[in-house]
Amino acid sequence: MFGLQRLHYLVYGIILLSTATVSFQSLFAQESKVCFGDNCFYVELAKTQAAQRRGLMFRSQLEENRGMLFLYDDQASRSFWMKNTLIPLDIIWLNSEKTVVAIKENARPCQEGICPQINPDVLAKYVLEVNAKTVEKIGLKVGDAVDFVFSN
Repeated sequence: MFGLQRLHYLVYGIILLSTATVSFQSLFAQESKVCFGDNCFYVELAKTQAAQRRGLMFRSQLEENRGMLFLYDDQASRSFWMKNTLIPLDIIWLNSEKTVVAIKENARPCQEGICPQINPDVLAKYVLEVNAKTVEKIGLKVGDAVDFVFSN
């Protein structure tokens, strides 16, 4: 009986250890990030149409130095809106050369039935959403370059 109880504790310990290892690895896994010089933002990647339509809707907060990067296959005019978005955002349009081509600072949440489109009428391949006031805080401007570091 004592041996069986020991075996039970050993198996339980192994399960606990492997669960903790998986959590630890996911906590410190390399994340995708976008950097404007020394100012880096860890980003969620919106690659699919569903993820792009959802964006940052229904989120009550966005941690500092976090954001969402929308990835498109081609360069085109990209419209955004703040429908069901609960937090103000800065929206940054980037061209295929990874240069800032337009900025909308402090886009306000919209809970109404019809929300205005935000379209700077420029060609963009990527769009980055970050917390409002970030553009001002880091001194970002049109023409600035960006680097991407994508996780696996």
